[in-house]
Amino acid sequence: MSEFKNVTVVKEANVYFDGKVTSRTLILADGSKKTLGVMLPGEYTFNTGAPEVMEILGGDLEVQLPGGNEWRTVKGGESFEVPGQSKFSLRIKNLADYCCSFIDE
Repeated sequence: MSEFKNVTVVKEANVYFDGKVTSRTLILADGSKKTLGVMLPGEYTFNTGAPEVMEILGGDLEVQLPGGNEWRTVKGGESFEVPGQSKFSLRIKNLADYCCSFIDE
């Protein structure tokens, strides 16, 4: 899906890691939430509340998922899932454009 229709956009940005990761929250007509953002090169660790699907729209990165020691390469057009109530780490190699979908448990 290249666009979302009938959404509410939260104007205030989500800003992390001194502005190196930013996003905007979208609330879809069915009440589900997504964020659209960009991540600058660097290494970051995130905490999750709900389970997430991270879709990488552009760029490339490495992800270390909870419970694992291996780093997996993810490129534009690919995605990965993260369990709720966990941590995951990212190594951003070049600017990464992403969409994060929050999954109801």
